[in-house]
Amino acid sequence: MSVGETLVAIGLYGIGINAASFLAFAWDKHCARNGLWRVSEQTLLTIAAIGGTIGAFVAASRLRHKTVKEPFRTNLRLIAAIQAIALIALCVPQVRDVAWQFVRAAFS
Repeated sequence: MSVGETLVAIGLYGIGINAASFLAFAWDKHCARNGLWRVSEQTLLTIAAIGGTIGAFVAASRLRHKTVKEPFRTNLRLIAAIQAIALIALCVPQVRDVAWQFVRAAFS
């Protein structure tokens, strides 16, 4: 897989996981309003941790869901902070080179 194909795959994954995150929050809000079985907080945080943080924040804000709930809110912010640090670290050429080697090995 070329670098371009890898970037496209990562982009598509990002779009998909953030859409899934938004939909999970929306479904949980629907369930909360209608007394149905809820999506666990652990599931919502896991989806955020594997890349759906933006979708989680957008859904929480737009749907006014899980915006005050503690420790959920703090845990979501912690996940976002760790992801931001990882993205900043990828701006360091040596870290980026090691990450690309890992990605190439994983998809070869």
